[in-house]
Amino acid sequence: MPYFTRLLTALLLVCLSTLVQAEKLRIVTDPWPPYAYEENGQAKGIDYQVTAEVFRRLGIEVQWQFLPWKRCLAMLEQGLADGVLDIFRTEQRDAQLFYPSEPLSQVEFVLFQLNARPHVIQRLEDLKGLRVGTAPGYTYGTAFASATGFTREPAPTLEANFGMLQLGRIDLLITDRRAGRHVIATLGLEQQVSELPLLINRQSQYLAVRRNAGMDLLAQRFAAELRRFKQEPAYAELNARYHGTGANFQQAVEQQERSTQ
Repeated sequence: MPYFTRLLTALLLVCLSTLVQAEKLRIVTDPWPPYAYEENGQAKGIDYQVTAEVFRRLGIEVQWQFLPWKRCLAMLEQGLADGVLDIFRTEQRDAQLFYPSEPLSQVEFVLFQLNARPHVIQRLEDLKGLRVGTAPGYTYGTAFASATGFTREPAPTLEANFGMLQLGRIDLLITDRRAGRHVIATLGLEQQVSELPLLINRQSQYLAVRRNAGMDLLAQRFAAELRRFKQEPAYAELNARYHGTGANFQQAVEQQERSTQ
């Protein structure tokens, strides 16, 4: 590496170090269990814990805030937050955010229904005439966004969406597979709610930071350290702990499938 390049890199590292030491990095995220959430005032979740560990290894202090998703995005736009946890990468957001090259996790959007009001959904066209619960500010992929013939019913939280499903105010709801299983297990709905097999969309979740001076270097360092951490037994243990979330629900799903074969 030429001397000038090494010198420039060193200067950027010093600037970034000074920036993050002068003030904690402000990261916002929407409560999204089992990826990131608060329980009894304590931050938890697989993506939260992985991100916190990576920043600890980088020597960067973080100030966390758990807020509704739309407010998270507004704080980024207004410069009130430096980064956001568990965000999808889109063309529109690329102009505002730096994304590490390594994602934190993968989400799979599926539909959930009440067992008392079953539906046969094999493709998006089968949603015609139905009401589907969604979350404000969330994107579920181009196919779902452009699909027509059904009504989208937003609710402030995923728990509220499951409540609307129980009350018959919506016919189905869309959410990530693991997030849905987590809420179902928490609310004790394993015998009342089913997960449909149709995969609506699969997307990567990232930590992303605002396009400020030096933040692109932070994104690169974060990605490199995240890749290293993913190769360690500590990461595998952490992932296994949260992978078990909703295990009771999965067992109930398998039992129901066997009973109908």
